[in-house]
Amino acid sequence: MKIQGRLFIWLSVFILATAVVYGVWSKEPVGTTALFLAFGLSVMIGFYLAFTARRMDALAQDNKEADVADEAGEVGFFAPHSWQPFSLAVGGALGFLGVAIGWWLLYFSLPLILIGLWGWVFEFYRGENQNQ
Repeated sequence: MKIQGRLFIWLSVFILATAVVYGVWSKEPVGTTALFLAFGLSVMIGFYLAFTARRMDALAQDNKEADVADEAGEVGFFAPHSWQPFSLAVGGALGFLGVAIGWWLLYFSLPLILIGLWGWVFEFYRGENQNQ
């Protein structure tokens, strides 16, 4: 985690320098604003990773003498199957299509999005995957 935090902090320094040079050279406000927003996002991610690394034990990636096998083991729990992302994708597609075609289409997309979100949040509270 320490390595990732440092990488994002150095990336944010590079993006800041790029934003300043781009803003002075091009005098174009939209690209300059986008680069400054990318700088802010990179700083937030880098600060979060560095802050979290202080509270965690050292990982194998923080050790220069580590082998690949040092990180072997269980990574975490991943859902075996889920239909909720499909519902969110269809609802999101209809929602964005509603912006292009007409706002009335949002009335059909909002229930799909809410059903997908509700199902994804609570999919391990009932049914066959309840105890996982």
